[in-house]
Amino acid sequence: MPILSPIGRRHWKTRMLVGMMYALLAVGAVTMVYPFLLMLAGSTKSAVDTADQQVIPEFLTDETALYRKHVEGLFNESLSQMRWAYDSDAATFQKVEPPGRGSPLVLEWQAFLKSGNLPSYTFDLGYLAAPQSRGVIPSGLRDFKNRMERAHGDDIARLNGAMGTTFVGWNAFFVLPRNGLERRVRGGDRAFDRAVTDFVRTQPVESLYYFSAEGFYKNAFLKNQYTRDLAGFNRAHGTAYRAWSEIHLAQRLPDPAKSSVLERDDWERFVRGILSLVWIRADDSATPAYHDFLKAKYHDISILNSRYGTSFPSFEQAPFPSQPPASGVALSDWESFLQGWRDPGTGTLHLLPAEALSLDTVDFRFRDWLQTKYGSLEALNRHLKSSIYNQHSTISSWLDIRPPQQEFHYQAFKSQIQGLRREFVTRNFLTVGDYIFRHGRALVNTALYCGLSVLCALIFNPLAAYALSRYRPRSTYKLLLFLMLTMAFPPMVTQIPIFLMLRQFHLLNTFAALVLPGLANGYTIFLLKGFFDSLPKELYECAQLDGAGEFRLFWQISMRLSTPILAVTALGAFTGAYTNFMMALLLCQDERMWTIMPWLYQLQSTSGQGVVFASLILASIPTLLVFVLCQKVIMRGIVVPVEK
Repeated sequence: MPILSPIGRRHWKTRMLVGMMYALLAVGAVTMVYPFLLMLAGSTKSAVDTADQQVIPEFLTDETALYRKHVEGLFNESLSQMRWAYDSDAATFQKVEPPGRGSPLVLEWQAFLKSGNLPSYTFDLGYLAAPQSRGVIPSGLRDFKNRMERAHGDDIARLNGAMGTTFVGWNAFFVLPRNGLERRVRGGDRAFDRAVTDFVRTQPVESLYYFSAEGFYKNAFLKNQYTRDLAGFNRAHGTAYRAWSEIHLAQRLPDPAKSSVLERDDWERFVRGILSLVWIRADDSATPAYHDFLKAKYHDISILNSRYGTSFPSFEQAPFPSQPPASGVALSDWESFLQGWRDPGTGTLHLLPAEALSLDTVDFRFRDWLQTKYGSLEALNRHLKSSIYNQHSTISSWLDIRPPQQEFHYQAFKSQIQGLRREFVTRNFLTVGDYIFRHGRALVNTALYCGLSVLCALIFNPLAAYALSRYRPRSTYKLLLFLMLTMAFPPMVTQIPIFLMLRQFHLLNTFAALVLPGLANGYTIFLLKGFFDSLPKELYECAQLDGAGEFRLFWQISMRLSTPILAVTALGAFTGAYTNFMMALLLCQDERMWTIMPWLYQLQSTSGQGVVFASLILASIPTLLVFVLCQKVIMRGIVVPVEK
């Protein structure tokens, strides 16, 4: 019989009451769904959009937001590398804007990349690291990791032995992006570094970024020396530049007739002490000064030969390297000669002449390639004006040409928008999945623990409740009171005695340690007893007349008629075991016995917001599936006892 009769529902007060109830239910639903949607949106975040609080991530609807995430990933979340490559003043990745219009040099740049055969130290791969997002495995790193797994049979120890690395596991596998411009950063020469280089060379040029020495010179050196105020730079140098784009890094020491003394000094200080050695070259005119330097430092040619592993008959026979040696003492001496080495005995300064220095960078190689292809600026300008971009401005100097990396990357971005959205939506989840599946027995341990917990809960709790319900001992209510009192003590109070007891029995780091503390539950026994009490006693009497034993009464009557409450019991046991973190970590400190929750906690402690949210969502899926699949039985377990 319904609470409200059909006639009573027609009254306006009743309708208002029902409407208010539905409104309150709707508000309650919103307060539950909205935070979940925020968490779902947060699982797609990287460092660039961490502060956004939108139910629908902006990059799914706005191409500019997606472009910023792409640029962040392309430069491995290094704002400095992006500034240097694009010659940009963007304060953060959130301030990066798409280029206004296409550059007519994009096609030339693409042709140059495909035919130039640039050395491996001139570029690096995007989506190889995410130091700001923390814990994320970008697409480039995933591909390289899969390649290493296939090459070494999924054996991390074998990889370490072959590559000279010390990874503790595949979950700790990482690659450090190269910083190919700063002197203080030196490249590695391990087998692993060579493997990374070989992998990067196989990637499409659209996924690479190229180091720009000119962008580095302006953004990391000049603007740090003279601030970003161009007027201050002009005052210091006695120049009249109208924009930073008019300032260029010269290939050789600037001509004194066309530049100030301070500009020449800036160039020399930058080349001698700041720029990476791989970009620096020296003419043979410095050979006599180099020989004098070697004589002053080693005095005896036999000492130099022992250090260099050579057999030169004299210092004059030692060839002067026009570019820095690969490694060793020779490289150290070349750098000392470049920066200036003072003889401790005579006080003489031995210095590579500035006039002999030159630069061999990507910027100059691109300009030289264009000059070789077109012969003159006039021919290049004629070609650009007839291009599909309808370029109207005229290039007045070869130095005005810079590699159009931003425009090239933007064109590639426009052709892969859907793929990028799919990558950003899924990569945090892929990171969590990779972390869990790479931890040996995490899934197996969790499945066994949950299965044993549910099995024990469905055996021991019903047996205890059946005994109290069927035989009704005199102390029944005292026992029930004792069982209910166990709920008065939080789990934290019992952790220490449980740990000491299990340690005394030598059960730590076993499944018994996980299952035994929750073998029986006072509240569950109380619920089951109440349900068993509601079953008709006539059923038991009839079964006994037919010769049924006590076990048959328990199994075929009590258990068969108690399916709803048993489903609730099983769900509670599963949820308690699946979400158990503190006791699982305390009782099983051996990582081989860890379940999913300790591993996820460790992952979350070293990860950013996106990975944390993704791990929470993935961790909630099993309990959600269990509830969805068993909701009818569970609801019967909740409703039927109330009706009775």
